[in-house]
Amino acid sequence: MPLLILGFIAFFVLAWWWRRSRTLTRNCVWREDRRRAAPGASFHHCLTCGAELALPLGQEPRHCLRNAQAKAPPHG
Repeated sequence: MPLLILGFIAFFVLAWWWRRSRTLTRNCVWREDRRRAAPGASFHHCLTCGAELALPLGQEPRHCLRNAQAKAPPHG
């Protein structure tokens, strides 16, 4: 019985971790733009919503920024 409870806990923790690390939607289409990247960094651009993101070299976007771009205050 204790193993069954531990199994359920492990299942929910792993399911939560898996969902948390993969929140991209089907519409996210990230492309790396090496021309716009700073030295030691990578620059990514979403072809769908136009979001742009600079990350440390070797990392890739893992989250959709569609809602973050909509909530951003206007420039000016």
